[in-house]
Formats: sequence, C-alpha cells, structure tokens
Amino acid sequence: MAIEPRMWRELGLTDDEFQRVVDTIGREPTPTELAMFSVEWSEHCGYPRSRTLLALFPKTGKYASRVQGEDAGGVEVAPGLTVLFKMESHNHPSQVEPFQGAATGVGGIIRDIFTMGARPIAVLDPLRFGDLDEPLARYLLRGVVNGISFYGNCLGVPTIGGELQFEEPYRGNCLVNVMAVGVVQTDKIATSRATGENNPVMVVGNSTGRDGIGGASILASHEFGEDEEKRPTVQIGDPFTEKCLIEACLEALETGAIVGMKDMGAAGLTCTTCEMSAAGEHGMDIDLQKVPRREADMEPWEMMMSESQERMLIVAQRGREQEVLDIFGKWGLNAVVVGRVTADGVLRVRDDGEVVAELDARALASPPVYQLPAEEPSYYRENQAVDFADLPMPEDMTAVLRDLLSSPNIASARWVYEQYDHMVQTNTVVAPGGDAAVLRLKGYRQGIAVTTDGNGRYCYLDPYLGAQLVLAEGSRNLVCVGAEPAGVTDCLNFGNPEKPDRFWQFKRCVEGLADACRSFGLPVVSGNVSFYNETPDTAVYPTPVLGVVGVLDDVRRHCTAGFKQAGDVVLLLGETHEDLGGTEYVKRIHKRVAGRPPALDLEFEKKVQAVCLDVVRQGLAASAHDCSDGGLAAALAESCIFGNVGARIALGEHAAGVRLDARLFGESASRIILSVRPENADRVKEIAAGAQVPIAALGEVGGDELVVEADGVRRIAAKVAEMQRIWSEAIPSLMQQ
Repeated sequence: MAIEPRMWRELGLTDDEFQRVVDTIGREPTPTELAMFSVEWSEHCGYPRSRTLLALFPKTGKYASRVQGEDAGGVEVAPGLTVLFKMESHNHPSQVEPFQGAATGVGGIIRDIFTMGARPIAVLDPLRFGDLDEPLARYLLRGVVNGISFYGNCLGVPTIGGELQFEEPYRGNCLVNVMAVGVVQTDKIATSRATGENNPVMVVGNSTGRDGIGGASILASHEFGEDEEKRPTVQIGDPFTEKCLIEACLEALETGAIVGMKDMGAAGLTCTTCEMSAAGEHGMDIDLQKVPRREADMEPWEMMMSESQERMLIVAQRGREQEVLDIFGKWGLNAVVVGRVTADGVLRVRDDGEVVAELDARALASPPVYQLPAEEPSYYRENQAVDFADLPMPEDMTAVLRDLLSSPNIASARWVYEQYDHMVQTNTVVAPGGDAAVLRLKGYRQGIAVTTDGNGRYCYLDPYLGAQLVLAEGSRNLVCVGAEPAGVTDCLNFGNPEKPDRFWQFKRCVEGLADACRSFGLPVVSGNVSFYNETPDTAVYPTPVLGVVGVLDDVRRHCTAGFKQAGDVVLLLGETHEDLGGTEYVKRIHKRVAGRPPALDLEFEKKVQAVCLDVVRQGLAASAHDCSDGGLAAALAESCIFGNVGARIALGEHAAGVRLDARLFGESASRIILSVRPENADRVKEIAAGAQVPIAALGEVGGDELVVEADGVRRIAAKVAEMQRIWSEAIPSLMQQ
C-alpha cells in the first residue's frame, strides 16, 4: 500500500518528519509503522523539541535520588524506603471532555507509580481555567472535579492537595495537571526494561479499543483549531479495573517473576514495546491477534496507537508464565502472552501471520532532536520598565482585603477538595487547604509533605525569575509544615514551541528552574512537558507547575497555618519590599497584569526557610504560614480564618519606606508569618538573628477581628467571621451562576 501525504499529515507528521522516517529505516514505512512513528516521535512522547533543555535539570540533591529514566522518579526518605512521584498533564483531553479527560489523567499518573512497584498513597491536582464568571470555565471546572473525584475516590487513593487558579489565557486551554505519590522498598523498585531472550511478553489489564487513538500525536501535540472535533481522541477510564490492576501488579512483582513492566499510557502498545526493548537493548516479536480487544475489526495501526486505559505490558521470566497469569486471573483481569523478547533489537509486529511492522526499537524510541529558535517577545522589555509610582492608592484597605479574599485565586478551594476523599488509607496528617499536606509513612517515624505550586502570571512577566519564584514558594510551603524539601517533579505547560517567542518563554523558565533547583540542592526526578496549549486567539501563560516533596524527621512534629490561641506573638520572617508587579492586588484592584515579579535572592530565601524549619522542628512555632498571593494582609487573614481567632497587628517600623499598598498586599518573596508562645519569642528571634534573617514582631493573636495598623493609623479592621464567610463562599457562589 502506497503512503500518501495526507496519511502522515493526518497523523501529525510534517513532510520533513516523514522523510526522516524514510531515511531512518531505509524505505517507505508500512501504515502501521507510520502510525507508530507518529506517536513515538510526537512531542508528547519523545520530547524532540524540549529534550535538550530538560538536560539542564539537576538529577542529584540532598536526598538520594532514585530511578532516573523510568516512568517516575523519587528520593529515599528513610533507610531503605523510597517515595516515588511524578506529575503529568491531561490538558487537551480535559478541554475537550472534562470528566473523562481528568479521570484518565488520574488513572494514568497512578499507573506510572505502581508500575515501578510502589503503592500509590496520594494524588494532587493543580488546575487552571479561564475566568470563573464565564459559563465555559464553570462547565470545565465542574466536569474536571467530577472526573478527578470519581476516579480517585473509586480507586481508594486520597487526593490531598493541588491548586486552583483562574486567568483569561486559560480560557481556550484549561490546564489539568495531576501528581501521584507512592512508597516502595528501595531494593524492590521495578524497572521497565525488556531483557532475556525468549522471555514472554504479556498484555494485562483492560481490553484494547479505539478510544484514545491519536491522543499523543494529534490531540496533545498540536494547537486547538477552530471547530475541531477531538472527542474520539479522549480516553475512557475504569477505576474499578485499575484498582484490581494495582493489586495484581504489586502481587506479581512480589513473586520475583517479573523482569520488566510498563504502563500503556500515551502511544499504548507502541510506547511500551519499543521503549522497553530499547531500554533493555533487546527486541520483541508480538502478535496482535493475541491482544484482547473490545472491537473485532480493529486495524493493526489502530491497535498500536490505541490509548485504552488500565493496560500494562509485562516481561516475565520464561517458565513462570502461568504463575503470573494466575495472579491476574484471580483479580478478574485479562492476561495474555502476546509475544517474546528477542536478542536482535528489532521490534516485529505481526497480525494474523503477516509482519506489519519491523523496526529497530532504538531508532523508533530515539526521535529527532530539534533546535528551535528562541526570540524575546516585544512585551518583555516594555514590561520590565513598568513603574507603579503613579498607581492610585486605595482609600479603604479593608475593602481591598475583602475583595482579595473573594478572588477565586485566593478564596477557599473547599468546594473542590471536599468532593475528594483525602482520608482514605488513613495516612493524612495535615489535610488539604493549608500550605502543604502531610502524610505519615506507616511503620516509620518520618513523614512526608507534598505541595504543588505554579504562577503563570509571574512567568509571563519574567519567565526566568517567575520559575524560580515558583520553586521558592513550593519549598517555603514545605518548611512551614516542618518538612525539609527533598525533590521536585514538574509539569511544564506552554504554547506552541514552533513560535520563537513561545519557545523563549519555555527556555527561560527551564533555565531559571534548573538554576534554582541546583541552588536549593533539589533533584528534578521526573516530569512532563505539555506544549501547544494554544488557540488561534491566545496561548496560555507559560506555566511551569512544580510538585515538591519534603521529609519530616518526625511526623508528629508538624505545624499548620492557623493561629492557635490568644496571647501568641505574631512574627514575620523576611523583608517587605515594594513588590507589586504581577500581584493579585494589581490585577484585581487595578485591572493590570504588568511589572516585574517580586525580587528573589536565592541565598536569602534558603536562610529564611532554614530558620522556619529549625523553629518548627524545635517545637517553638504554634503556626507558620507562607506569604504569597494577596501579600501580608491576605496571609494574616488566612491565619485568622484557619484558627478562627483574630489578631492585632502593628507594622511599626517594618518596611516603613515602602508604599502602603505594597506593605499590605505586595507579594515580596521569602516571608513567613510565625506565631509563638510569648515565652518562646526571644528564642525564635535568637535563631533568626544567628542566621542573619530579619524578624519583626507584628503583634499578638486574640479577639474576633483582624486589625492592622501602619504608621500609627488603623488601616484594616475586619471581623474573622466576615472574612471567613467571604473567603469560603466566593467559589460556591460563582459556581451557582
């Protein structure tokens, strides 16, 4: 059958890429081979446009990092115990079909964890949509949350955190990122390598259907055009099958009969067969007629492209096939030997006796690497010169605080996370809603804390600095609960990389993040790149979302953000500067997205975090809370709301030369609010002084309202009950429109 141009173009390959395929294999590909190249060489699977820059990320850090190059990565958090974690995107599918798009995102990321032998213990879901006063944003949010809660709740894996942000650039491309966390004994981590000539190759789990065909090569690797119908490329999830698959895979791994195992996510059979073969420097010979299928008339190329969910490819030890098959049969799952491992490095795909694909596995798994042009966008230099000196000063700062607390970017996300089961498995020590979630590790003194962070607005205004601020905030959130940051996973969400200004944003974000991770001693152990988040109208903000995992020496000694009792002293670690650029205050009150994001001194940031961590670990802190969106005033309000108690604050000489709105609502980095018992205040000040970190006594906890004075004048006075009502009702009220 002759290959026509429309065939490779419909599969997402350019004319140049098709010619590269021909040059690689020395002939014209078969239709099945063409389909396999289209998915494996797509940006979603092969990272041809981003791989060079991703090499900048550090792979080692303070804690021993494990399993580079597998479906997930992690750090050893206690002797012999590794926490594996990874974040991925399901943006395009969720924009097209929010329920299934989000649900299968959860299923897919969890498979990346248990395919390596780890028991999944947590899910986090950073979400971004257009403005919530638009019907489309409400429709997408409702569908995505329903999909996440359906899959995670049915699966019995707690959803313990995430983010919720709303900005106009996400209107045409919502961002649905999902992170999963699991634990495994370090010496029992499984790999995805196919080795051992004549070892059996098995397909286990669900049957193969037409759902998801083209998801990796077309849906996730191109811009959305107008009036395009994409629903057939969205996968369909079955959490009950996945629950059985978790148990069956972990049980099979315990037998020692498994050589390698890999999730059939994006690119399905193509991805697993070629990547496992290439990683193990072997080949495979498989027969598609043996693969369980839902539809009898599927073509070979459809079988190889299908992204049907809840499927795994396993290489078992020869002679132990039945042992493995019996385990999956016990759990009511398909388990079929479909081929064998070969020693020649060739991936052969047969269909009813006919060889429909015969390719060098390493060539298929090694897509070309593109060096794309990067061009600084015109807005960048103009924005760097923005001066807020003439920004009008609001007369009523209490009204500004109320307005900020009602912003969906600051308001309580309870409407979302109350739909998730965050207590299943009984590991959750600190629940969603604060700076970071805390989990116990059963049988260990240690615990872990997990958070996700991102700020597309900062990264749009200054990609290098913005990405570093994201890491700084994520790490700061962890020390506030008493955890030492240990490792990072990323989900890099950007527009079309073939546009030089978009690629410049990506390049600068990666460079900034790599430099910051190296400074913090944090390895990037896993991650995902999501390009082409763009419509004909606009691209999303450049949005690197980070999942950061930290370690608590003793999980019992953790801290939370809410003020605890009257009489506690309120302290502020760090310094306040005139940082208004990119803030929620300037956007919401002054209707502008402009200015340079808050300045960041990485060495100073590390000192602030070290002081906070020391104070929490010594049991000196009653509360600790990061200052971020909405600045100092919003952070104080949240600590009052969390603790259901007021505070009397006098800024005094703190930041006396800074304009008032920046003192209250500016988002200067490297600041943490502490509350401590009066008898501990001097000791905390000594620790800060020893680290050369400024610390200011702001006031004390007590009463039923937040009062903030500056320059001897009462600037804010708000009842805690009123703030709590505004903060908690904002999103539910918008969702009822």
